[in-house]
Amino acid sequence: MERSRSRSPPRYGSLEPTRWQPEDEIVSMADSTTTIDDIEGELFKIERIREILVRRESELRYMMDDIQLCKEISRLKQELQQLIALPENEKSNEERQKEEELVQQIHKLVETRDFLVDDVEFERLREREEDKEMAEFLQTPAKEKKMTSRGQQTSAPYVTKTGLTLLKECCGFTCSIM
Repeated sequence: MERSRSRSPPRYGSLEPTRWQPEDEIVSMADSTTTIDDIEGELFKIERIREILVRRESELRYMMDDIQLCKEISRLKQELQQLIALPENEKSNEERQKEEELVQQIHKLVETRDFLVDDVEFERLREREEDKEMAEFLQTPAKEKKMTSRGQQTSAPYVTKTGLTLLKECCGFTCSIM
């Protein structure tokens, strides 16, 4: 024991020796004036902020996908317009084949974007329903609060905007196929 006291304290990258002060060692939650309700309130706020950030991340991912799809559709449309501009009697079989392939690719991308729009709409409705349920939960007195599973909930989602409108409002990007 004597030997350990005689050693100099660790330096941890500093020029001066680290000084240990006993009063800094003990940190007790019991000494805090914070109540359980304060802690629960803080945790609730943090959870709500996390949910908002996750939703925003999801929106940004949808917007990125939408922008990439729109750019690809625009690129293919330009390529198709160049082929369509050629007189029909001057087109080779290869050019006609390429024209057909471009139309199919554009169609496929438009369908993909339609699914994306549907997903955005579904997510918005789900989030709106969750917000409504949370607001109702917070307004009920503590005695009546009882969490229910998703299967027990009977409230139906409501629609106010189409997915296309949501995407337009969401990113402010006007797609050339709209």
